[in-house]
Amino acid sequence: MPLHTWLIFVPACFALNMAFGPNNLLALTNAARGGALRAIIAAQGRNLAFAVMIAITAVGLGALLAASAAAFTVIKVIGAAYLFYLGIRLLLARAPSIIALDSAPPKSLWQLAGQEFWVAMGNPKAILIFTAFFPQFIVPEHYSASFLIMGVTFLMLEVVSIALYALLGARLGPFMRQPATLRWFNRVSGSMMMAFGLGLLLAKRPSA
Repeated sequence: MPLHTWLIFVPACFALNMAFGPNNLLALTNAARGGALRAIIAAQGRNLAFAVMIAITAVGLGALLAASAAAFTVIKVIGAAYLFYLGIRLLLARAPSIIALDSAPPKSLWQLAGQEFWVAMGNPKAILIFTAFFPQFIVPEHYSASFLIMGVTFLMLEVVSIALYALLGARLGPFMRQPATLRWFNRVSGSMMMAFGLGLLLAKRPSA
């Protein structure tokens, strides 16, 4: 891939990385609860999902998904249901006392990473981004190398995006010590997660 093409790809790609969606909301929420480092590590679950999607797109299966209304619908319904599940859990979560906050065991990194992974995998729009966005920058005679460079670049920029959202979430951490604040944070996060789920449910497959 020529340097000038990559330099055009990077800012356009980073705009996609920074777009506020369910995964970035998870990073922000997890950082507010458990610190930036835990959120950054857990968010690598989404990068694993994105790596799988990029590989699927590279071998041409992404185009098949883009062309299949049934596959798109199944994935988006499952993804929306999972977002609704996370949102309802947040809405129903009780605000504990300060003592309970200090003594309650936090979710493991595996659990948090699993949430990130399944939220990313349950969004068919992600693989359609790779299917529609990456080919614009591919050098046909160097197809594999182009996809590899773009894939690695995307994942590296995703780490930067994760870190920025996690640092923002960590700044909210001290405010989470008050049960009333935590209750409202749960309500806002839960409502937004369900809104993302509704948006995904209403999403239409791009026409060919």
